[in-house]
Amino acid sequence: MIRVPAVAGDCLAAMAAGEPDSQSMTQPPSPAVATRTLSEHDFAVPIDDRYLEDYTSGAVYEYGHIQVTEAEILEFARAYDPQPIHVDPVFAAGGPFGGLIASGWHTTGIFTRLLVAHYLSRVASLASPGIDELRWPAPLRPGDSVRLRATILEVRLSRSKPDRGLVRTRGQLISQNDEDVLRLDLMNIISRRAAG
Repeated sequence: MIRVPAVAGDCLAAMAAGEPDSQSMTQPPSPAVATRTLSEHDFAVPIDDRYLEDYTSGAVYEYGHIQVTEAEILEFARAYDPQPIHVDPVFAAGGPFGGLIASGWHTTGIFTRLLVAHYLSRVASLASPGIDELRWPAPLRPGDSVRLRATILEVRLSRSKPDRGLVRTRGQLISQNDEDVLRLDLMNIISRRAAG
């Protein structure tokens, strides 16, 4: 039997009981751990007033930190990626990484949490057509502390829909040892600020 993590389970129970969804797209819940801007400069506007025009090619932003615990690694892996390297500390100790490591999908979830909390507009992010080159070059281990680095590679208007554009971002999740534990290129469709 798969156990749904507590937060997801609470949301599912509330939905089944007919309670209104308190976690809307325009107001995501605060992260369990307080994270903050780490870069010298952040966006000129807050996340709830951020539109395509506020994303600038070449800009680099960093946000963090989130510390990963063994309990979180085990809980995620037991529910979603129950490979022995992620769920069995004894097996993992004799494996190629010399200990328990987080699922790559857990690592991606942590990346997404930081991305949504700090980088993606809460009012203008419409969708993502996908990601390219997802890599986990180094393992994420219990006790690691990670930060997000987002580098804007390209900002361009949509050719077919003038009210929006595409932002291409190089995303990295970086450990306290300055190792990338995740690297990807992502695309997001972002609305333009309304004229007027």
